[in-house]
Amino acid sequence: MNKEPIKQFIKFGLVGVSNTLISQIVYMACIALGAHYLVASIIAFILSVLNAYVLQNIFVFKQDESLERRSWWQVLLKTYAAYAFTGLLLNNLLLILWIDIIKIERFTVILTDIIVKTGVNIENRKTAEYIAPLLNIAVNVPINFVINKFWAYRQKENTYIFDDRDNEEKNNCSDGEEKSDMKEKDKNGTNGEGENL
Repeated sequence: MNKEPIKQFIKFGLVGVSNTLISQIVYMACIALGAHYLVASIIAFILSVLNAYVLQNIFVFKQDESLERRSWWQVLLKTYAAYAFTGLLLNNLLLILWIDIIKIERFTVILTDIIVKTGVNIENRKTAEYIAPLLNIAVNVPINFVINKFWAYRQKENTYIFDDRDNEEKNNCSDGEEKSDMKEKDKNGTNGEGENL
């Protein structure tokens, strides 16, 4: 069994933890400096995805030198697109699903009671709002991994890889073929394909 995808997924998860930390720290710092929460969210998103791009290039989806080289700017744009899909669009749709459609607050009553007993005054709806993003992780991370692995960081096969087989083919030509090519060149003043030497 090939364990490389499992290792990649674990590394991807660790990069995701660092992204979350960066995103939260940047968001809180921007808010503390007086930025509007949407501006803070955008700055946090830009910097956390840039972190994801750098770390994923180094640790998760390393460049395979036997394949066609990836264009760094295309990978960067695709990484932003992948995270925009899962981190913005899908994340918000899932929040609506958990909070407004499934109404997970029905299942967080016991947790809310435990929190209230510790002296924190919180409504059950707020507990559900705090829990919902954690549920999103179980959906977003695998989808984001697949999008990044097979789209953003995908490498194509080289269109041509020079190897020793090319030399062997040339060496295996019969002497008769080479001599007839040489006669053709001498007779016509061309290279045997109609092109002047």
